[in-house]
Amino acid sequence: MATTYKIIESNFLVDDVLPKNISNKQYTFKFKDMPDEDKPREKLSQYGPSALSVQELVAIVLQTGTKKEDVMSMASRIIKDYGTRTLASQTDAQKLAKDLDVPIAKAMQIVACAELGRRFFDKRAAGPQTIRTAKDVFEYLQDMRNLPKEHLRGIYLNTHHKVIHDEVISIGTINSNLVHPREVFKPAIEHGAAGVILAHNHPSGIVTPSQADIEITKHIIEVGKIIGIPVIDHVVIGGNKFISIDVEY
Repeated sequence: MATTYKIIESNFLVDDVLPKNISNKQYTFKFKDMPDEDKPREKLSQYGPSALSVQELVAIVLQTGTKKEDVMSMASRIIKDYGTRTLASQTDAQKLAKDLDVPIAKAMQIVACAELGRRFFDKRAAGPQTIRTAKDVFEYLQDMRNLPKEHLRGIYLNTHHKVIHDEVISIGTINSNLVHPREVFKPAIEHGAAGVILAHNHPSGIVTPSQADIEITKHIIEVGKIIGIPVIDHVVIGGNKFISIDVEY
């Protein structure tokens, strides 16, 4: 039987085909080699946005590539490394540029586009997602199941178990150098969260938490007790499996 989360409000306050050229040297198929009718802007103009893949839509937002990477390759890498849902939730362009190794201007384009989407369409949503169990976390974070890198996510809830904020805290192997309590609780304070749920993925598909996972969870839980914002759970996701880290809450 799944454990149901309980949030206790605290009043504690704290101050492909690879063509060959004439010399028979193979080259990588690049954006400039695409037929005009297959390029994202041309497809958008002719067929409308519904005909474009997510990669093509991101390529349009980015507009151009860089000297080391054409725009389609960059769009593909960004989606693969970050995940579409995670990408859409980003608000910090500086962090995004660093995580994805892209120019700050392109990170700003992505953040601005995502913000427009939230402002235009969030009001149409049926309402905030309710999360009461680890299974709810797993269903909510479907986009994390097959990411090629470890992502640590913070899900921030109000007293009614409604999601009021969702943020990528770090990307990369979870360790004490990468994860600091301030990165976990800063969004909680900014958004007035009553509780925090942590979740991270294991690209290997093995959901058994490492000793580092357990120790970091314990540390963050203790910090949450001090500032009055409880850490409700820490869920590890791997492919189609998940597990709560078994620590004393």
